[in-house]
Amino acid sequence: MQRRVRFPAVYAAHCRTLGRRGSADAGRMLVAAADRSASVAERLLVGMLRGAGIAGWECAFPADGYLVDVAFPAAGVAIEVDGWAWHMDAGRAAADKRRQNVLVRRGWTVLRYTWHDLRGRPRVVLAEIGHAVRPDAGTRAG
Repeated sequence: MQRRVRFPAVYAAHCRTLGRRGSADAGRMLVAAADRSASVAERLLVGMLRGAGIAGWECAFPADGYLVDVAFPAAGVAIEVDGWAWHMDAGRAAADKRRQNVLVRRGWTVLRYTWHDLRGRPRVVLAEIGHAVRPDAGTRAG
């Protein structure tokens, strides 16, 4: 459904059913999905980026024929959030590797994180992203 149904269509359907049983819950889910993140882990990353005041990123960014989970287009940094269930499928995991290879060949820096990375070491994740987006941020003059 995430690949075939677009957010505006889901939102329009929700508006047609306002006030019906479950519409309040559906509204809360739509608010969570409005940032175009495809998974809970991606929404966690988006929240981390917003909380840290990091700007210049886009969710579901089209790059070289693929959708990048979170991208910093101006810096050429692509961030992929690897969910356990999705990436347990061998075909999907292989497709992800092919996509990463294409992106790297086209000049993108690709960073990959898991749910455990986002929950267990958020400061490290944000520091790595910051360094990739602004490579000179970790260097000292003089």
